Amino acid sequence: MTGRIFAMVRAQLLTDVTAMGGSPLEELEKRDLVAQISDREGLDAHLVAGSRTLYCGFDPTADSLQAGNLVPLLALRRFQQLGHRPIALVGGATGLIGDPSFKADERSLNDRDLVADWVERIRAQVSRFIDLEGNNAGLVVNNLDWTRELDVITFLRDIGKHFSVNAMTRKESVRVRLERDDSGISYTEFSYMILQSMDFLELARRYDCTLQVGGSDQWGNITGGMDLVRRVLQQDCFAFTVPLVTQSDGTKFGKTESGTVWLDATKTSPYRFYQFWLNTADADVVNFLKVFSFVELEEIDALGVEVAEQPQRRAAQRRLAEAVTGLVHDSEGLAAAKRISGALFGGAIRSLTESDLEQLRQDGISCTTITDDRLLAVLVESPLAHSRGAARKLVQSKGIRVNDALIEATDAILEPDAALHGRYHLIRRGKKAWHLAVHG
Repeated sequence: MTGRIFAMVRAQLLTDVTAMGGSPLEELEKRDLVAQISDREGLDAHLVAGSRTLYCGFDPTADSLQAGNLVPLLALRRFQQLGHRPIALVGGATGLIGDPSFKADERSLNDRDLVADWVERIRAQVSRFIDLEGNNAGLVVNNLDWTRELDVITFLRDIGKHFSVNAMTRKESVRVRLERDDSGISYTEFSYMILQSMDFLELARRYDCTLQVGGSDQWGNITGGMDLVRRVLQQDCFAFTVPLVTQSDGTKFGKTESGTVWLDATKTSPYRFYQFWLNTADADVVNFLKVFSFVELEEIDALGVEVAEQPQRRAAQRRLAEAVTGLVHDSEGLAAAKRISGALFGGAIRSLTESDLEQLRQDGISCTTITDDRLLAVLVESPLAHSRGAARKLVQSKGIRVNDALIEATDAILEPDAALHGRYHLIRRGKKAWHLAVHG
């Protein structure tokens, strides 16, 4: 198609979009989910003309994705809801190299078997967020499938010849590393952009993929792939990035005092995950509802008004915690998280299941294994009391409850027969300080 004909078709399609009530990208823009688009009008016309295939890549840098990965992952789901076909690419090949984008130092190269294990874990995670059945069924692919047997000469002749080193060094992610006197960048990491670009080309050939989505820190890599597709296949394709989420107080998103917030329930329990979102600052909660949930914008606007007028109710935070926990951990995980929260902050201790208590043991509150079953000894082993004398005073002042029962005897013993499910003692000091003591 000549440039003139394409321009005429694009103009007509954009007229049709306006007649239908707006751009396919409007919902994403209203949710502040658009950072960069290679060709805004062209992508609008492209999306409205029919069902398109798009992809987003996720490198296995750990055995689980984390909370920040939800933004591009949910972007795939949003495009699927608009009628397009999403591909989640797990980087079995690129994960062996490491993306240098805005990293101060060279990444450590991980063992092949370890990366392969991480790939399978992340493949299972991303599969839960897109519909793999239906007319626009999504796909989950591994880029090691088309790089494993690729020989060096073919790679250099067929792919490398399309890349200008001059242009690559001007990419911000590379330039920042080159300007550092104490590190620089290895040829291995320098080649990462070419490998990722080859993914876009391969998906374009196999599945007619015409759009790559990613975080805004990936803009240089994504446009590199877009240019490669255009040079090799002489067809139009597009780049789209979502913003990197930041918190209003300047702290890094997805980090807590206890560490990273993971999507894997064995690394961050549903209860701890729920509490992370519940503790969102008033200044961030409206934006997080837009970015991390599918809550309707009208409801978000109403919740924003409530945040301004009645912040103590924390209605927006509860809605956010429920929406995101339900997405990541399904209804069962959400129910458990709410049950645990209700028990700790509402007093329904006896409603906790053994699984709930194991979540608390994992990362919900401080926990010790009982070696001396005298209550005063357990208190000293916990963060609740720094000495035997302090523990005694807490009991004497009626400041300690065990499994919601007030303890007044300083010689009390934590018996298995009185434990929740025969093993667990939830100890509370005052109103908010908790500890879990478990019989081994």
